[in-house]
Amino acid sequence: MENKVIICKNLTKRFGDFKAVDNISFDVDKGEIFGFLGANGAGKTTAIRILCGLSHPTSGEAMVAGFDVYKQREEIKRNIGYMSQKFSLYDNLSILENIEFYGGVYGVSRSEIKVRSQELVTTLGLENEAKKMVGSLPLGWKQKLAFSVAIFHRPQIVFLDEPTGGVDPITRRQFWDMIYEAAANGITVFVTTHYMDEAEYCNRISIMVDGRVEAMDSPSNLKKQFNTHSMDEVFVQLARGAKRSSD
Repeated sequence: MENKVIICKNLTKRFGDFKAVDNISFDVDKGEIFGFLGANGAGKTTAIRILCGLSHPTSGEAMVAGFDVYKQREEIKRNIGYMSQKFSLYDNLSILENIEFYGGVYGVSRSEIKVRSQELVTTLGLENEAKKMVGSLPLGWKQKLAFSVAIFHRPQIVFLDEPTGGVDPITRRQFWDMIYEAAANGITVFVTTHYMDEAEYCNRISIMVDGRVEAMDSPSNLKKQFNTHSMDEVFVQLARGAKRSSD
């Protein structure tokens, strides 16, 4: 179990009589790129909020980065990174100021922030733009920066909630190169996406329908199981029977 960074057993979240998350079980390995897919209303957002320490489950068990989702939510928050389609960067701060701000939020020491921020700016090729306001950056660069900031404190896990929405295919491919590099460095990547070509890049995929995990395996095994040539077809077959329309 020491290689498992996320462990879920019979995890359930109710809102009155409504089960947003209905008895799901899965685990995720260290350094794995794990795709968490589902149509709107499948329960993905609710499950992610629990795993990020933002919401209590109703029943079941879950451990994230070795911490219990019931009792150790603050410890979970310190050991994960998070990036959504809406970013969370501050447009009215410079690139360097954003990096320094989030480094402080994540508890990185000032001396370490100084060293790492210069390394990050160099890695991204933004040396000449470091003092520019983030609001002036193209969308693709904002996303790359947001991802880099989300893993700045070197978390065990980074949650990416539709991180490549709205950008062109070349930029999306470059973004996935960054994901591969993070995984190679031991960071587990837990990603949601509506782009089925991106699902192909994951080591394993879970597909939720109406609060339950209806399929989970590698992309190649899922395509064999559903007798299709694309993850898009797998997704359509599963989502066709969904009864819900929003999370």
